[in-house]
Amino acid sequence: MAIRLKVFRFDPEKDEEPYYKVYAVNAGPTDRLLDCLNRIRWEQDSTLAFRMSCGHGVCGSDGMRIDGICGLPCQRLVGSLGPEALIEPLPVFRVIKDLIVDLTPFFERYRSIKPYLISASPPPDDERRQSPDEVRLLESAVRCILCACCTASCPVNQNPETADYVGPAALVRAFRYLFDSRDQGFVERVPVLDRKQGAWGCQTLWKCTEVCPKQIPVTKSIGQIKRRIHEAKKGT
Repeated sequence: MAIRLKVFRFDPEKDEEPYYKVYAVNAGPTDRLLDCLNRIRWEQDSTLAFRMSCGHGVCGSDGMRIDGICGLPCQRLVGSLGPEALIEPLPVFRVIKDLIVDLTPFFERYRSIKPYLISASPPPDDERRQSPDEVRLLESAVRCILCACCTASCPVNQNPETADYVGPAALVRAFRYLFDSRDQGFVERVPVLDRKQGAWGCQTLWKCTEVCPKQIPVTKSIGQIKRRIHEAKKGT
């Protein structure tokens, strides 16, 4: 079968304005959209720029907007697309070239929540142990691959007036540590989380949960962060 891909193109060094270019690619229904993009680059137009690495939904590097919905082309099969698919870069971020965006602000906000274990206790001789129930509490959050699809889809981040919102990806990672029985960094993370640009910036619109390629309950996790902060203020 032949599929047409209408691809966003923009090279700031050469182009005054972005434009779209249509490519026809022969592909089977079980081929991935990423396979089609690679065929374009290898066989038709070597100037097309996009990120990819593992190609199997693990690295999260190939995030883009597919028919208006943010996702990973390595997980999207041709059979799920129409005869023509619209391929665009992730919104919110500055375009470096074509489908590649500048994720520097994304990772700056991610690092702001201190995404590492904080503990004043000396390390044990073997390991910091957890019960199976304690591990299960974190199972969904640790699946995050930092693809930025949730942040790019969030209407709060898309609004210029609230664009400084830390974003759902950073908050999911904050959840991972706030509810980790081995972590003692709640007090250090609260200044970032307990503010309008932090957890309270979430308007519970569920877009992040809808697009997450790892099926993480992002909105629910952010709600639990809010509850944890509220309970801490009450002294419970």
